[in-house]
Amino acid sequence: MTIKTDALWLHLHWLTVLAEQGSFTRAAERLEVSKAAMSQKIKQLEMLAGVPLVQRTTRSVRLTEAGEKLVQELRAPFAEIEQSFYAIRDSSGPLRGLIRITAPVAFARQQLQPHIQAFLRLHPQLRIQLEVTDRLVSLASEGFDLAIRHSNALPETHVAQLLCETQTLLVASPGWLAQHGEPQHPQELSQHDCLYYPRGTELPRWRFSDATQPQQETVVNVSGPFATNNSESIRDAALDGLGIAMLPDFSARQALGEGRLRQILPQWRIQGAFARHVWIVRPWAARVPRAVTELSQWLRQRFQARAAD
Repeated sequence: MTIKTDALWLHLHWLTVLAEQGSFTRAAERLEVSKAAMSQKIKQLEMLAGVPLVQRTTRSVRLTEAGEKLVQELRAPFAEIEQSFYAIRDSSGPLRGLIRITAPVAFARQQLQPHIQAFLRLHPQLRIQLEVTDRLVSLASEGFDLAIRHSNALPETHVAQLLCETQTLLVASPGWLAQHGEPQHPQELSQHDCLYYPRGTELPRWRFSDATQPQQETVVNVSGPFATNNSESIRDAALDGLGIAMLPDFSARQALGEGRLRQILPQWRIQGAFARHVWIVRPWAARVPRAVTELSQWLRQRFQARAAD
C-alpha cells in the first residue's frame, strides 16, 4: 500500500486526535468526520507502519507502545503548526471555527444560552457547541475549549476568570408560605418540608450565620419529600408548593422577579451549600484562538453589566 507523503500527514494528525480523545467516536466528532472514515485512516496508517498502533476494545482504544511513541514525537510539531495557522487566520477578518463549551445544566439553560445566542448573531461564521452537564468533564481529554464552573476548587493547570458571583437563597412559593407559615429563625426549618441537593447518603444539615454575628453558626437538620442533584428541579418543586428550597440565586432569579417565589430568612447567610463564584475556565495554552478569547470577554462583560444593574 502506498500513500504520498503529503497525504500521510492527515493520517498522523488523526492518530494524535484519537490518542487525545480516547475513542473513535469522540475523535470523529472532534474532527467532524464519520467514525468509519476515522477507523479507515488508522487502519491505513497501521498497514503503512507495519505494526499495530492502536489496541481496540468495545468501549475505548489504547495506543500500543509503538503508537504511543509516535504520538509523543508528533505532538509538539503538530501543536506548532496549529498555532502558526491560527495566528495567521485570527490576525484579521471575522471570527470563524468551532468553540466547544461545557456548562452546568441549570446555569446554561437559564443564564448562559441567551448570551451565546447573541454572540453568534454578531459572528455568523462562528459555530458554538454547548454541552450541558453537571458532570465535571476533562477539558483536554474531551476536547472542550471552555468550561463554566460553579465551584470553589479549580484545576491549577487551567486558566480561570471570574464570570459572576452567586448567593445561596432559601425560597418558597407564596401559596406554601400562606398555608404553612414563614420561618423566622433557621431552627424552625426542622419543622418544615425542605427541598435539598443531596450530598451522598448523609441526612442534610443546613448551616447558617447571622449577618450581625458572623462568628456564630447555626446548624439545622432538615428533611423533606424531594431531593435531587439539579437546582432547576428543586426550583420547580418549590414552585409546585412542595416546600422550602435551598437554591443558587441564578436558579431562583426569574421566579423571584415574577413573584412566584419568595425569599425567606434573608438576614441569615447560608454557609457551605453552593459555591459563591462562577468561573469561565480554559486549558492553559501558549496561544489562545481569538474566537475563544473574544467569547470569554463577551460573557464576562455581559454578566458584569447585569451585576451592576
